[in-house]
Order: sequence, then C-alpha cells, then structure tokens
Amino acid sequence: MLDRIALLLLIVGGVNWGLIGIFRFDLVAFIFGGQAAVLARIIYVLVGISAIWCISLFFKEQEMLEARA
Repeated sequence: MLDRIALLLLIVGGVNWGLIGIFRFDLVAFIFGGQAAVLARIIYVLVGISAIWCISLFFKEQEMLEARA
C-alpha cells in the first residue's frame, strides 16, 4: 500500500514538473496558494520522500526472486 501511495505522489510530482517545464505553471502552488504556502510545501516534501522511498523499488523484485531461490 505504501508503494502505491508513493507512486501516486511521484505521478503528481511528475505531472507538476511537466507543467512547470512546458507552461511555467506550478499546479501544486496554484491549488494550495503559492510555493511558500504551508500546504504546498508539505506536498513538495511528500513528493521528495516518495522519490526516496521508490528507490527501494529497484531492489524489491530482485529481493523477491532471491528469496524464492
């Protein structure tokens, strides 16, 4: 479940960065009242933590295969 939440937050972050890169439009800041708004900063931090968490997904399948062998 935690993997799916992290993936969802990374998708939100990826879409947001795509909008920033193409249109110079920060959707998170727009929704939550600017980049300095507390809620926007919380979202940015959660996306960053999710990215760090998802690094473990690179090794998860390998660990599962090794456990079966």
